[in-house]
Amino acid sequence: MGYLEVVVPPDFIAEETSGDVMVPEGGMATLSCRARGIPSPRVMWRREDGSDIVIRFANGSKSKIAVYEDEVLTLNKISRSDMGAYLCIASNGVPPSVSKRMLVKVHFHPVIQVPNQLVGAPLGTDVTLECYVESSPKSINYWVRDSNDMVISSSKYEVTTTMLSSFESRMTLVVRQLADADLGGYRCIAKNSLGEVDGTIRLYGITRQLMANSSPTSRNEDFSTPIQGPDNQFGSAERSDDEDETATDTSDSYNSNDNYSYKNKTFLNSTPDPERQNVSNKVRKIISDLKDETMNRSRLDAVVRADLLMLAGFVSCFNWSM
Repeated sequence: MGYLEVVVPPDFIAEETSGDVMVPEGGMATLSCRARGIPSPRVMWRREDGSDIVIRFANGSKSKIAVYEDEVLTLNKISRSDMGAYLCIASNGVPPSVSKRMLVKVHFHPVIQVPNQLVGAPLGTDVTLECYVESSPKSINYWVRDSNDMVISSSKYEVTTTMLSSFESRMTLVVRQLADADLGGYRCIAKNSLGEVDGTIRLYGITRQLMANSSPTSRNEDFSTPIQGPDNQFGSAERSDDEDETATDTSDSYNSNDNYSYKNKTFLNSTPDPERQNVSNKVRKIISDLKDETMNRSRLDAVVRADLLMLAGFVSCFNWSM
């Protein structure tokens, strides 16, 4: 006596199978997928993008699995990261297997992240401002100045929004040929049915003069040295009292740089003639006064020093000739 076994490929029971679902963040989503066939089909769940399914339990723990096997998939305390397409696959060993795609949408208030809240750029260059937005349902994104004037694409501005995922987007604002009138605050705004949020970016300009002054080379050029400065009037023995103060200790200069020294009093005191003695005393007084006036200065002008040396040499020769 023969035995006949009839097999039936799997098929979904439409009235007991879910469709797309939409839940608020933190809520619960229940997906059901019931199939019939002979033998009874096996039902499995997986995410379309290949990421793990997160199962959260009442005690607060959670488990991540690539494939979940059951007719009903429950997502507790759902997060925006759970958003996406889920595939229900039914198979019983009789081809073909069947699958159904279900889209899970998680709604939440818009969120904006501003990587750089203070942006500076040289005047005359292009600068880019950016904000990152997370929102579901998709938000309306736009830019405004601190004066509440909306910024739209033009020859001056370039406004773009790039979708990074089903709920993430990147807002960019390019300001061309940055000028003084472009400086100030800019706000990126995202708005959907659940609320509105904004982020603020402050744009400031960097002048080329400021950039030049900040370099070591330009700073050295701004300050004149005592020898090279435009106000330096050294080079003559006839100087004002203020200019005399720029000389260094003459006693040290003479001792280290020449063979004559006003400390050697023999050539001054050896003049028996009163007239010559008077000349020597005047010269010594000039040198002594110069020493007193220049004791606290750090540099003696080379030309002045040469004049003094010449004068001291003249006196020495004058005395020795006696």
